[in-house]
Amino acid sequence: MLGTRGIPANHGGFETAAEKIALHLVAQGWRVIVYCQTDDPGGRASEDTWAGIERVLLPGRFAGPMGTVWFDLKSIQHASRFDDLCLTFGYNTAVFNALQRLRRVPNLINMDGIEWKRSRWGILKQAHFYLNERFASRVGTHLIADHPEIERYLRRSVPAERITMIAYGADEVLSAPAEPVLELGLVPGEFLTLIGRPIAENSILEVVSSFSRRTRGIKLVVLGNYTPEQDDYHRAVVSAASSEVLFPGAIYAPERVQALRFHSLAYVHGHTVGGTNPSLVEALGCGNPVFAHDNVYNRWVAQDAGLYFKTEDEFEALLERLTEDSDLRSRLAENARARHRDAFTWPHVAGQYEALLRAHVRAG
Repeated sequence: MLGTRGIPANHGGFETAAEKIALHLVAQGWRVIVYCQTDDPGGRASEDTWAGIERVLLPGRFAGPMGTVWFDLKSIQHASRFDDLCLTFGYNTAVFNALQRLRRVPNLINMDGIEWKRSRWGILKQAHFYLNERFASRVGTHLIADHPEIERYLRRSVPAERITMIAYGADEVLSAPAEPVLELGLVPGEFLTLIGRPIAENSILEVVSSFSRRTRGIKLVVLGNYTPEQDDYHRAVVSAASSEVLFPGAIYAPERVQALRFHSLAYVHGHTVGGTNPSLVEALGCGNPVFAHDNVYNRWVAQDAGLYFKTEDEFEALLERLTEDSDLRSRLAENARARHRDAFTWPHVAGQYEALLRAHVRAG
């Protein structure tokens, strides 16, 4: 497995997927090797084993994005020496995947979202993503789309038989301690959660502004790393917030995030682009009623577990409706759990990956 920071997962959705899929495969008798980027740029390459998974630990050599590029190159060079099967998460350095193609090493690539269309990137970064996306489409043995809309997009340039749709997964959370909630001065069941990168395309300013129009009697907890002294968008969000909006910073500990989700009145998801978003799937796994931006990506994921908005006025109307209707909250929560169990459990997702890998593994 290539393309992630490594396991155990401490960084994001791809790392969590790699960990869950690798653990499933090992339990089914596969030999699994995961490439992991170490934090010491001057460190030496090494190997170890974690939970039955073999790890190749490689330094990035450089700080920042260049370190990741270097790590990807070295991982691909190392993996291409063996007569194995590669599963690559992401296409940001797909130009290097030509090495696997040249050496006839099967390589299945998870194509993530349509990164080059995201408004936050400048023209050079957009060009980088576009070219690598095109390159991955050519050199990948098989492509994985995490959402039907991503699959439809890829079919414009890739034959349908070279694409498989497999969504992201999440754990089902049936209980969680209240302490992480109480430590933030919150009352279980009397707050909303919003988790997302603080950028304009995630509608955070619209949500905070709408929520802050009047006193609600509940809190809105906005997770993320906000630096209003450095970033104009962050400053606008914080300035728009009423005293009922809480910014606890970025929280990465899974048990704390799960507790916040589990004890939330509802989850707010303002993402306007992307495929199957891990944060939205995790909210379903916690049984959260969902407020989601109205687009094809979110509607397919949340379906009848969500209330959908496009404007600040629409969000406020839905917020008032949900807070006043306990039957609606219960129905949406039940729908969230049903949707998660139907499509997004890790055994289901990892099983789909295993079936696809088995179809491409070489005999012997």
